Amino acid sequence: MSNIIVPLPANLVTDVGDPGWMSKGDNAWQMTAATLVGLQSVPGLIILYGGAVKKKWAINSAFMALYAFACVLVCWVGWGYRLSFGEKLAPFWGKLNVALDQEYLLAPGFAGKFPTATMVFFQFVFAAITLVLIAGALLGRMNFYAWMLFVPLWLTFSYTFVAFSIWSPGGFFAKMGLIDYSGGYVIHLSSGVAGFTAAYWVGPRLSKDRESFPPNNILLMLAGAGLLWMGWTGFNGGDPYAANIDASLAVLNTHVCTATSLLTWLIFDIIFFRKPSVIGAVQGMITGLVCITPAAGVVQGWAAIIMGVLSGSIPWFTMMVVHKKSAILQKVDDTMAVLHTHAIAGSLGGILSGIFAEPHLNNIFYGNYNKYIGLFYGFNTKQVKLGFRQLGVQLLGIIFVTLLNIIVTSLICVLLQYIVPLRMSEEDMAIGDEAAHGEEAYAIWGQGEKMDSSKYDIEAPVSAKHRHAAGQVEMT
Repeated sequence: MSNIIVPLPANLVTDVGDPGWMSKGDNAWQMTAATLVGLQSVPGLIILYGGAVKKKWAINSAFMALYAFACVLVCWVGWGYRLSFGEKLAPFWGKLNVALDQEYLLAPGFAGKFPTATMVFFQFVFAAITLVLIAGALLGRMNFYAWMLFVPLWLTFSYTFVAFSIWSPGGFFAKMGLIDYSGGYVIHLSSGVAGFTAAYWVGPRLSKDRESFPPNNILLMLAGAGLLWMGWTGFNGGDPYAANIDASLAVLNTHVCTATSLLTWLIFDIIFFRKPSVIGAVQGMITGLVCITPAAGVVQGWAAIIMGVLSGSIPWFTMMVVHKKSAILQKVDDTMAVLHTHAIAGSLGGILSGIFAEPHLNNIFYGNYNKYIGLFYGFNTKQVKLGFRQLGVQLLGIIFVTLLNIIVTSLICVLLQYIVPLRMSEEDMAIGDEAAHGEEAYAIWGQGEKMDSSKYDIEAPVSAKHRHAAGQVEMT
């Protein structure tokens, strides 16, 4: 009987552009996930910031996000990626090198079944959104030239340090067993602490802007928030580095926690302020997304619900009660409240990961069954010591990221003060976009205030501009 050789289907035949080690499905999903995360920044946070601020700051706020995205990419391929994920130089940092030559980019990535080029792009969009989130604390007064220098410096001396420590296989906290599934520490705790610290050094907005800073376009803000929420499918779904069951669980947990957090925040607003606030709902959405991020693929669905309730209530309390009663916190002008929505929500997620991380799910993600055990399951499986150890590692990670970002961000701001003013002049802040960029977002009247037609005497002539803006009919 003769041997019959059956050729492989065409889609399974390997060639120089489709090596045997690469999974087409995983590579396609990874690039899709990266694009979804990129869309969270461009245009997501661009239009969220542009709509959430006073009209005179719409362009400046959007432009800070756009600039950061572009600047980070150039720095990332130039040195950022290899410092974050390259060969180990120290327990907290990789060796300095570029990520531009084809031999390096077309080789297998440090994880997953796809090329390094895909990994470089995927990790870039996370680095970029971290700087964009920091910008949220500085809107409405930071000198754009200072921001242009701040972005590459902070990326180089803070982000790469934390990313290597926690995410790189050779990093100190990675070896210790810190659970940060998709960036609760590396991105959100870092951006929240760094943003609040930078806000301290930059100084506040004008007093009248702090007292009244109405969004110029809430519907546009909601569009940006929608992109942010849906983009989180790639944010958390891409971190198993494979289109597998853990990615599916991470995506579902992400949206369940976020919806629960939004509803919880909304209920608190209704109970205490007697009105449902759409801006408050967006805040609750963000805290839910941030809280589930370090745990998305390693906790069960019921835990995601609990995390949503806590992320919709604890940051609400710190923002609405603690912040307003604290003279120290009120001295710092954190425009988009990133301390509460990112630093506190990210820390909360990190702690809850140390409680609810399920051993089997950790084994799927990390490939180590006995190293990652949440405290709840430590009691359940009589491995209490391991559960307390995990919680201790999570708390140690919070301390490390917080202290590092306070120190590095402060040093960068102090250095920049000798090069360029961190804060715009009082005169320029009174004008806004026109002074900073020579451009205006809208050629309409006012800064979001309601038109009070009673202040115009009907006997006196009213300018055509004000008549048009107020919807008045010319009287003759």
